[in-house]
Amino acid sequence: MNNIQHLVAGIKIGTACTGLKSTDDLTIFELATQSTCVGVFTQNAFCAAPVTISKQNLAATSPRFLLINSGNANAGRGESGLQDAMTCCEKLAQTSNCKANEILPFSTGVIGEPLPTEKICATIPTALENLIEDGWQQAANSIRTTDTVDKIASIQLNIDDKIVTITGIAKGSGMIRPNMATMLAFIATDADIPKDILQNCLNQAVEQSFNRITIDGDTSTNDSCILIATGHSKQTIDNIEHTNYKQFCQAVTDICTRLALAIVRDGEGATKFITIVVEQGNSSKECLEVAYTVAHSPLVKTAFFASDANWGRILAAIGRAEITNLNTNIIQIYLNDICIVKNGELADTYTEEAGSKVMQETDISVRILLGRGEQQEKVFTCDLSHEYIQINAEYRT
Repeated sequence: MNNIQHLVAGIKIGTACTGLKSTDDLTIFELATQSTCVGVFTQNAFCAAPVTISKQNLAATSPRFLLINSGNANAGRGESGLQDAMTCCEKLAQTSNCKANEILPFSTGVIGEPLPTEKICATIPTALENLIEDGWQQAANSIRTTDTVDKIASIQLNIDDKIVTITGIAKGSGMIRPNMATMLAFIATDADIPKDILQNCLNQAVEQSFNRITIDGDTSTNDSCILIATGHSKQTIDNIEHTNYKQFCQAVTDICTRLALAIVRDGEGATKFITIVVEQGNSSKECLEVAYTVAHSPLVKTAFFASDANWGRILAAIGRAEITNLNTNIIQIYLNDICIVKNGELADTYTEEAGSKVMQETDISVRILLGRGEQQEKVFTCDLSHEYIQINAEYRT
């Protein structure tokens, strides 16, 4: 993706190497005093220790620092995991002269292994010494696990003759189906926005971006998306009726969408980027039910990897979606602009040659018309390759 980055006044970022990886694997965000911070987190019942602590601290105070380690998820560790996360927060608090509950911890990596607190605590001073405003690229690289590319998105808006910046980074490549993927995202703006308004904006943005992607249907224990507003641009948006709220919120959604799509394109072993559009549904919910049933089908995903126009796999997936009284006799299915199914059966105009030609492409759209209503939804996914299996089979070895 285009890694142009605009610096966000009021944000400094430092990275360092703890030894968990061969490159920098510890990242610290320093937030300007009085910054507003909100988040959206995993709904996995086995949420990781840093998620639990971040949610508690976010509710109790205004954060001054984000502390992110990659290479270890600190999940599935019970009380010891919570204590390990707190130990790292306390070390950063002591070193930076703030309170431990003013720190939000985040972790990503292997589940179930003890967090190497000694290595992290020993490296925190170095990361603090490395704090710079121009640290977004280093941070994007530092938070990666199986990612093959950095994921950065940045835009600037002109609002009432004031330039407002929004910049974000994300990591994620596998274990991706956010239900708010392993996914972390950190986005910052220099706009001045109250916490409740900022939370409303993030909720809308996440619902239309990170909650519309899937690699493998697995929701991680560690998913977190954080939005920070430093207020340094002096552009205030203090309610959802504000004339500039819609413009700002759309820009945040655009940033989240660009990061989300970059995650899909970097899906573990992915060779195809697939957009699934479900139209003419009775509700958004049933459109998403159909879209995700198709997106999560291993048979559909492997057919895309093989460039095999096996349209019957798509049809079968639609048929097993949990939709009441689905009339299969009126359903239409398209691969890009090629109609493969009309009125519930193979279209008279379809040829195997045309279908196979579409399946050779790297960007493919599956369009499904249910003929039940006026709602539509869109989901983004990828194929399932040999490499995905190899990456995950060897993840801990």
